[in-house]
Amino acid sequence: MKSIEERLVDLEILYTDQEKVINELNDECIRMSKIIDTLVKQNKMLMEFLKESPVKPLSEETPPPHY
Repeated sequence: MKSIEERLVDLEILYTDQEKVINELNDECIRMSKIIDTLVKQNKMLMEFLKESPVKPLSEETPPPHY
């Protein structure tokens, strides 16, 4: 059987490893959040662009000069 001191050291090592993983996951969440924010902004811009599309319906287009 392990002594209490050995068990405590094992728990401290486990805690340190878990803390490192949690910090890495938090950093990744922050990075992904920034990417999502950027994508949402881009999506809004694209939606606005499509609403104001320069392409008119065919019935409103003037025929090309060669017609």
